[in-house]
Amino acid sequence: MADPYNSGAPTTSAARFEDSMVTTAFELPGYRIARNLGVVRGITVRSRSIVGNFLGGIQTIFGGNITIYTELCEQAREETYRDMVKHARQLGANAVIGMRYDATDVMTGLTEVLCYGTAVVVEPLR
Repeated sequence: MADPYNSGAPTTSAARFEDSMVTTAFELPGYRIARNLGVVRGITVRSRSIVGNFLGGIQTIFGGNITIYTELCEQAREETYRDMVKHARQLGANAVIGMRYDATDVMTGLTEVLCYGTAVVVEPLR
């Protein structure tokens, strides 16, 4: 099965870059950080459509989870995560530590979503 996050860039360590190699912590249990490659990020700017706003407005009348906005947020996070991992691979990283998401309203109805972390090369502890 093809890895959707692999940009084709080789990694320089024996540890394979998988989702388990991305963490909000600043270390990975069982690994040591051999090299710090710097900040990596993925960014997207999303807008809500008129139809989305209308359907979201109807859902707010009934309360609960506003699924149309939940789906939009999840798509934006997935896209920025994928781009961050791709950026890390391009630098030769096999892990990302300190991963975070951030969102900022650029203007009414327009939101920037950012996923960032520190790209590192890790090696298994012996």
